[in-house]
Parts: sequence; structure tokens; C-alpha cells
Amino acid sequence: MAQISLKDVSKIYKGGVKAVDAANLEIKNKEFMVLVGPSGCGKSTTLRMVAGLEDISDGQIHIGDRLVNDVPAKDRDIAMVFQNYALYPHMTVYENMSFGLKLRKYPKEEIEKRVNEAAEILGIKRMLKRRPKQLSGGERQRVALGRAIVRKPKVFLFDEPLSNLDAKLRVQMRTEIHKLRLRLQTTFIYVTHDQTEALTLGDRICVMKDGKIQQCADPMTIYDYPTNKFVASFIGSPPISFLEGRIIKKGQKYYFDEGKISVKLVEEMYKAIKPYEGKEVIFAIRPEDIYDKLFVSESSPDNTIRAACEVVEPLGSEVYLYLNTGKQTFIARVGAHNRPEVNRDMDLVFDMSKVHFFDPKTEQRIS
Repeated sequence: MAQISLKDVSKIYKGGVKAVDAANLEIKNKEFMVLVGPSGCGKSTTLRMVAGLEDISDGQIHIGDRLVNDVPAKDRDIAMVFQNYALYPHMTVYENMSFGLKLRKYPKEEIEKRVNEAAEILGIKRMLKRRPKQLSGGERQRVALGRAIVRKPKVFLFDEPLSNLDAKLRVQMRTEIHKLRLRLQTTFIYVTHDQTEALTLGDRICVMKDGKIQQCADPMTIYDYPTNKFVASFIGSPPISFLEGRIIKKGQKYYFDEGKISVKLVEEMYKAIKPYEGKEVIFAIRPEDIYDKLFVSESSPDNTIRAACEVVEPLGSEVYLYLNTGKQTFIARVGAHNRPEVNRDMDLVFDMSKVHFFDPKTEQRIS
């Protein structure tokens, strides 16, 4: 079994810099866990501590039932794929893939069998006699994956493996990694700053900021129910829009009032939002939950607002609209048929069942 457990794991560098702060994380056997966050959030340091490439300052790391705090990297039964591929330039593809097995004194026949199996899986069998300089970026990444596969480890660790590839190759390699995971049926921990990779690959996503785990859940829970303002802003493209305003009550109904615009809350939110009556809140709505009123069959004055369209960005299958209420800006992602005039007011409909509210002081979600 290759479940992984981090209990109060911290990493403090000289000078008191805390890269990882009391991380607690349980990764199930055969799970694909993605660590995601901005540069400097501690995700790669966490991965390197699991790998044994970085000493931990405090806490415990278990792989299976084994405490591995003091176990050398070579004895942890893990394989790591790095951002820069880390291939030996003077060796052929075959030699790069077989090098680790040779060090472990595997029989020549077993080495040949494993390398050929991995090369077949990754479609690089015809490249086995080439050297890294004769390969493209995507081909080098496949070789790095192959070198990890031949080891047949309990755990695969990926440290931003696609960041050096162009956009088209990244999409292709995401598909390859997904297929690989289904075929190998082992535990994966994958580090990235790209939230698209996180959403498409992970069984669960662990969002990190400033060395702390902010939220750990399946992709749709992270997307639909972000625990705080940071998670909401980091996951989603284009990013979620935030508007500052107050909760007001008219009769028995609650409204969010921004100053220039006002929208009615759905009744399901009344209980949670009641303590904020008359107080400041942060209102959040994703761009795909905003519609041009001209193309909406049903709307109400309670969820319709007027805003100025400042920029129109056509992207083929969809259009991004950058809008201004007169006080604050937000983004709408609408269908390709939408072509509003720039610098003109337009009517927009909010899907109020999809909005979020955050406490302006704690930045925690009001739920």
C-alpha cells in the first residue's frame, strides 16, 4: 500500500524562513493528488520532503505504514520527474532509462524488458538509441517519465513537469499523464502552479499559500465551494470577480448593494447572510455565471444590473467582457455571438444561485 501521511510537517530554513507550516495531508493509495499554488507557496518543498531530498524541520511523514523521516531518498521506493527533465546528455535514451536499474544491479534481461515496456507505453521505442539533444521538449519529458516508470515505484512524484513545454504540448502531455495514471494504478503527487492542470488531472487538489494548506478537496468542490477568497481567486480562468458592498434588507428580502448596483440574494443564502445585515461583505461571481440580457430568455430586475463594457476580447468559441459598474470592475465570459459595443452601457444578468460571499476581515467564505 502506498498511502502517504503528512502530520504537522514543517520546513524552516536558516533565518527563520518558514517554507511549509504544519502541513497535514492524507493521500490515499492509488490517488492522484495535485499540490497547487503560486510560486513560493511551499508546494515543491513539500514534494521534496516526501521524496527525501529535503530534511523536515518538524512533524512526521509516513509512506505506507513506514515512518520515513530519516530514510534516505533511494530507500523510499519513490520515483520523481523533474521540471528540467534531468537527463544525462552523454547517454542514449535507453541508457538514461536503464541507469537507475543498473545501479540497483538488476539483471540485464529484466532491465531490457522494463525499458522496452515503458518505451512502448510512451511511444518512444524508436528513439531508444538517440541522445537527449536529438529530442524535442515533449520527447525528453517522455524519457523522464519512462525513467520513472521502469523503477515500478510505490509513488510517483512530479515537480511541474510540463512548465517548459509550449501550450499545445502541455495539453498533449496532460492527456498522456492521465492515461499513464490509469494504466499504472499507483499513487501520484503532482506539483503545479497551473490551475488548469490541477483541475483536469487531480482526484483531489491541495491549494497552498505561504506554506499553509488552504483547502484540500476534489476539483469541483474546490471550484464550487472555495473555502476562502484566495482559493476562489486562484482556481478558475478567467479569475472570479470580487465586488465590495453591503448586505441590506428590504422587507423580508436580502440584497447585495455595491453602491451603483443592487441584486437580490436567493432564499437559500438568507440564514448564512443574516448576521451580516448592514455590514460590509465581499461578493464574488465567476465570469461564466454572468449573461448578456439580450440572450437570456428569463430575467428579473432583482438579478439584472447595468454596467459599462470597457473591453471586448473575442476568443473564438467565447468572448471575455471587461465591465465597470462605475465603482468597480468585473469580467463576464459569454458566448461567441455576443459583440457589445465598447464604452457603452449594457444590461447583464447574474446567476445568483452561483455567487459567493466572503468576510472582508477573515476572507473566509460565508456559507
